Amino acid sequence: MPLFSFAKKKVKSIPLTQNQDRGILVFENTSEVIRAENILKTEGLKIRVMGPPPEIRTGCDLVIEFPLIEKLYILRKLDEVRVKPIQVVPVSNTLLKPVDLFHIKDFGNYIMIRAANMKLTIDKETMIIVNISDGGCPDVPYLASEMIGKHLSDAPSPRSIGHTLCGYALQLAYEEMQTRCSR
Repeated sequence: MPLFSFAKKKVKSIPLTQNQDRGILVFENTSEVIRAENILKTEGLKIRVMGPPPEIRTGCDLVIEFPLIEKLYILRKLDEVRVKPIQVVPVSNTLLKPVDLFHIKDFGNYIMIRAANMKLTIDKETMIIVNISDGGCPDVPYLASEMIGKHLSDAPSPRSIGHTLCGYALQLAYEEMQTRCSR
């Protein structure tokens, strides 16, 4: 019998309500998104990393969604550490809605979580990581060799051993898997 169940659920991150005005921070590159995310989460702000809507895609595959009421505070905090978004866009209609990064697929004995371009698959009975796939970054083979065959709780954090967008995306899948497995 499985140790947990995988009910389809929205993104693991903060509960931004439908009635709450939201905005999107657009950055030039992924490194800036990751840095901004770390700064804003340290401040306790209710943000989440998402995929950009096609209308504002700039080359970076990630944006930060935030409560619009926090805009001035967020921009001040980012300015203090010299992280500047190239655009701040209010989410005014459904065309500008950020794209969910997570997709979950149940294969019976296995469950796969895809975050952006990276997939993490585990055996539901044993919690052993059985596959890591996709992504085109040079550290993907190394990440896979360090994690496949290990229990989810014993595998190294992708963020601690990877240094690319693929490593970051795998970290998101890894955290989502851990959250789902702890229920």
